[in-house]
Amino acid sequence: MTIPTPAAMLKRLIQFDTTNPPGNEAACIQYIQGLLTEAGIESQLYEKFAGRPNLVARLKGRGTAAPLLLYGHVDVVTTVNQPWTQPPFAANEVDGFLWGRGALDMKSGVAMMVSAFLRAKTENLNLPGDVILCIVPDEEAGGDAGAKFMVEEHAALFESVRYAIGEFGGFTSYIGGKRFYPIMVAEKQICWLRATLRGAAGHGSMPIRGGAMAQLGKLLATLDSKRLPVHITPAVKLMVEAVANNLDGVPRLLLGQLLNPILTDTVLNILGQQGRTFDPLLHNTVSPTILQASDKINVIPAQVTLELDGRLLPGLTPETMLQELHALLGDAVQLEVLSHDPYPAEPNMGMFNLLSDILRKADPTGIPIPLVLPGVTDGRFFARLGIQTYGYLPMQLPEDFNFAATIHAADERIPVAALDFGTNAIYQALERFTN
Repeated sequence: MTIPTPAAMLKRLIQFDTTNPPGNEAACIQYIQGLLTEAGIESQLYEKFAGRPNLVARLKGRGTAAPLLLYGHVDVVTTVNQPWTQPPFAANEVDGFLWGRGALDMKSGVAMMVSAFLRAKTENLNLPGDVILCIVPDEEAGGDAGAKFMVEEHAALFESVRYAIGEFGGFTSYIGGKRFYPIMVAEKQICWLRATLRGAAGHGSMPIRGGAMAQLGKLLATLDSKRLPVHITPAVKLMVEAVANNLDGVPRLLLGQLLNPILTDTVLNILGQQGRTFDPLLHNTVSPTILQASDKINVIPAQVTLELDGRLLPGLTPETMLQELHALLGDAVQLEVLSHDPYPAEPNMGMFNLLSDILRKADPTGIPIPLVLPGVTDGRFFARLGIQTYGYLPMQLPEDFNFAATIHAADERIPVAALDFGTNAIYQALERFTN
């Protein structure tokens, strides 16, 4: 079998429009299944909802290490009302980049994983342990049809797995003139909330001072101007120390002081725009997103509800979030938790040194560091099974390429050369994992 190059595979994956909702991931996943079948690899499909399959395949190892899980999603977010330079599902190669929705998040990662998996099979790699490939739908809309379903209904498939490779991490990031490779070891927790405010109702022609809408204004102004308390969690401490220890002079001093709770917010203010990377990793956060009030323009509402996208640091609880918000907003605001996905307080770093060593050998000037994501991935579901995910989709990116601003935005793209770099790194991980 001739394995398609990672770039050729990604091009084909992008051309499947798997915008979620509705997803329509079946054809895309069947394409991957076809590649596996052609290589002589058996795979199974598991569906919670018709037309949204999860794929699982397994390569046998020699049994000297626990199984290693590779997982990724093929659904993507919308492109509606985004001004794309290239058609988002054409997968055009222009100026050394492959353009299209999913080029970064995360069809490129799926192409890397599948390519490394196929290469391990065709080259008869003597794997230390079994390698499980799991390709899922629905990550972008909560995972109910994907990773969450697999963990809740098919946990036996992942028995004895301790470590997984998934999104997001391994991409180059430049700080203080140095090139870092952040490897994701933890993520914040979803803690979505609803705030309810009440006041007198009335006719719109007779203004009411201090009503529910006025309370809403004060609440929004407070959230806009105030931070929640500082928390120095174990995973974030590892991350900040790793960055600071590899810098010099004032940047080293400033970043080091982020871990002093008395000075954390002052340092963040001094760092300005650069501080935005660290700010959500040192606080629980809430972002107002959905508002419901009167349904008539001439009726002053007696009740206003505001939904908040809350994010908790690893290991903290929704009770902590409620206490912090009540301390900031007062007890007159009714708060309820709508959804919470827990994440462990401390990462299992047992595979971190291996993944770092692979990157150091590939790029001796690069510096691997632990990364904590302010967002969430499917890793939160696999964590329920005691599986530590490493966001490890290595990509060498130009220094002027804004990775975070390109994901989910117009003109999502990836350097073609980055795909080979990442595939080789994952392949070496398959060859060398020992835990």
